[in-house]
Amino acid sequence: MKIYQSTIAGVAGLILFQSDAGAASISLGSASSYAVLGSSEVTNTGPTVITGDLGVAPGTAITGFPPGITIGATHTNDTSANAARADAQQTYNDLGLLAPTVDLTGQDLGQTLTPGIFNFDTSAALTGTLVLDGAGDYVFLIGSTLTTSSGSDISLINGANAGNVFFRVGSSATLGISSSFAGTIIAEATITATTGADIEGRLLALNGAVNLDSNNVTLIPEPSSAILLCLSGMGLLLKRRRA
Repeated sequence: MKIYQSTIAGVAGLILFQSDAGAASISLGSASSYAVLGSSEVTNTGPTVITGDLGVAPGTAITGFPPGITIGATHTNDTSANAARADAQQTYNDLGLLAPTVDLTGQDLGQTLTPGIFNFDTSAALTGTLVLDGAGDYVFLIGSTLTTSSGSDISLINGANAGNVFFRVGSSATLGISSSFAGTIIAEATITATTGADIEGRLLALNGAVNLDSNNVTLIPEPSSAILLCLSGMGLLLKRRRA
């Protein structure tokens, strides 16, 4: 599907048009095929396995492959990687326009949540288990850092899908040793997956590095249903590219 931009007069607010199934889906455009995308570089130590595309842009350094393995294409500052970074940045911007439904500032992520848009004014941390209960979108708007502790995990139940889980991180994200993570992280700066952390989703760093260490990063495709994001102000209607 092509990208279209047109002005729609009188549009107020940001509107998520839901699918027939009732669950909206957020498009990453051409970034949707990337399991790992860095800006300055991607580094790896140990037997990491990436299932999905690997890329860097505008940087050119991807190191540690091998011993790391990529089951997908590798793109180094080429047309694909630059387009993916631009689309990831657009999604980051779009997510920032969403109005939170729940304020979790100061709370640990280790709790049970149903679909919604969750705000952290500053940092967010996960110790123990974050349970996502039910089909729909889970969007976490984090003002600064995201940190998960060693052995922490995200559990998906009752139709929750990693493809519908997004973490918009205002600075850097660090995933703890032997932790399990589900969802797409779009971070303003660096993403670090420490030793043995497993990720079901994507690691997309807009202005920094992605650092890996003996991880499994498995891409989860976007849901088949589409979304339209209607932006207020000038009434800009965006229909994002789907992979």
